[in-house]
Amino acid sequence: MLNWGKINVVILDMDGTLLDLHFDNYFWHTHIPAKYAKIHNIALKAAQEYLHIETSKVAGQIQWYCLDYWTDKLDLPIVELKKEIQHKIALRPDTLPFLSTLRQAGKKVILLTNAHPESLSLKVERTKLDQHIDLLISTHQYGATKESQILWQKLQADLGFINESTLFVDDSLTILDSAKKFGIKHLLAVANPDSQLPSVSADRLKDYPYITDYRKIITDIV
Repeated sequence: MLNWGKINVVILDMDGTLLDLHFDNYFWHTHIPAKYAKIHNIALKAAQEYLHIETSKVAGQIQWYCLDYWTDKLDLPIVELKKEIQHKIALRPDTLPFLSTLRQAGKKVILLTNAHPESLSLKVERTKLDQHIDLLISTHQYGATKESQILWQKLQADLGFINESTLFVDDSLTILDSAKKFGIKHLLAVANPDSQLPSVSADRLKDYPYITDYRKIITDIV
């Protein structure tokens, strides 16, 4: 699937790739609409429709991932509301074996997330991901998301990674397409980011090798 002998740097997404995406899906699709409907005294369906419209306007942009933006837009304490359900934050069951094997093989491991720094901090506090990764980066520090070529240009200028010896792993096909366009040589998709939902169909993932369990590939890592 992957030529590990030619991979020195592994750049990993966080939500859906290392963490179960169920927390985020539940937060934005269930928890926030219910809170918005209650605070603004409207029907739940109306709240869901409004949120869908507003999120669609900024999809893929830094605002989509910005907790400050949504705090102002929705007039809700987004960070506090995340903490209300922080018990749902969880590592994928295959994450730690994967990270441990990467470290033992001497790969440089970088977490690269579009998540807001406060969201990243909360998740690191809950999961201790920082103990298993060399460098944690929120794209907010660059003012651009992984969907943007600007982000990749700035990231490479800072870190000096070589496209030909770098692996990038993500559950978003749009973001994988962006990394591919930039020239990242080795790409891997995650087919089952949310433990409560079915895996993405193989037809949709046909452009990339993909996994549903990292433990099935760790014996190949050198």
